[in-house]
This record gives sequence, C-alpha cells and structure tokens, in this order.
Amino acid sequence: MNGTKGGRGRRVVLWRHGQTAWNLERRFQGNTDIELTENGVGQARRAARLLASLKPHAIIASDLARAAATAGELAAITGLGIAHDSALRETYAGSWQGLTHEEILAQYGEQYTAWKRGEPVRRGGGELETEVADRAAPVVLKHADELPDGGTLVVVSHGGTIRTTIGRLLGLESHHWEGLGGLSNCCWSVLGEGERGWRLLEHNAGTLPEPVLGDDD
Repeated sequence: MNGTKGGRGRRVVLWRHGQTAWNLERRFQGNTDIELTENGVGQARRAARLLASLKPHAIIASDLARAAATAGELAAITGLGIAHDSALRETYAGSWQGLTHEEILAQYGEQYTAWKRGEPVRRGGGELETEVADRAAPVVLKHADELPDGGTLVVVSHGGTIRTTIGRLLGLESHHWEGLGGLSNCCWSVLGEGERGWRLLEHNAGTLPEPVLGDDD
C-alpha cells in the first residue's frame, strides 16, 4: 500500500502534537481528549514557524484538542484551513487509558511485554495497531493524492498513530513497526515520494533531541 503516482515528488510531514500534562505524568492518553500545556502551546508555535517554511499546501489533523490546537498554530501562520478527521486519533487503549506507565507495567505487564515484542495485542481491550493503520493511512493517502506535483501535506496526529501510519505507508510488516522510534512532542517525520513508493526522509526531526514522553515511548 503506497498510493504513489510516479514522479510527482510529493511530501507528507507527520507532526506530533505538543506537550500535555498527561505526557509529563507518563499517563497513557489514547483517545482521551487532553489539552496542551502552556509549554505545549509554545512548542507548537515554535515548530509551526519551521514547518511554515516548507510551504505546505494542506493541513489535516486529529480532532482531539491537543492535535487540533497544534495544527491551529500552523494554520494561523500559513492561512491554510484544517481538515479534522477522527480517523487520525490516537490508538484507543481501553483500560490502559489514564494509567501511568508504572501502573500499566504493574497491572498489565505480560500484555505490555507481548506488545513490545511486536505481537498483535489489544492493549487494555482496545485497538490493534493494524486497525489504527487501517483507519489512519487511507486518510493520509487520500489527501496526499490531492496534492499538486511537489506538494506538501502536514498531518497533525499522535505518536502511536503516526508510527503505525509510517509503517503502513512504507510497506513494513506490522511486527517491524516497533523499529520506528517514538516522536518527541511537536517533532515530525517526513515521507517523500519515490519511484517505488514512499520513503522515510526524516524521523523525529524539529529540535535538539528531547525525551519521548507519551503513549508510544
């Protein structure tokens, strides 16, 4: 599944939202609607200035507040509208949501270990990673297909959803997706269109290295 049309040279920038209080607490967010911290808003504004220099043609975003607010900073600079889509939300993780990392290890240690091994796991009774890719990747490809030659799409989403979408667009088997490291808050990855499909050009770009705080660390 690559959705490319040879020679068009499009780019997809997958941008993770800014910091939330639950990120700082290492509390699993999933699709819980948590807002940005003041620092998260500042991260989004700084990153938006950098991304605006790429002259994006379109912005799509998860409809959860933390992603929508992050996308809003780029929209304010570029004048572009935002297409919000619930298919770009973070992985639903059932009973894991709201728990800290330590609580998950204590209550669901075997499930966590199996997930990290690359096994298909419904964390907390929620979604499989392949199901997240099934809903998110087609949305990204649809909007990428609407770009002009050489155009750039910015996708504002969440760490886990971005990782699974990258894995799907690169054609990687799902048990290899864990090989893609997590994204720090307000950092991004760039996929470029090649002759044989999408290629990963940059990963976790945007700042000097920062800790990865969130559901996908």
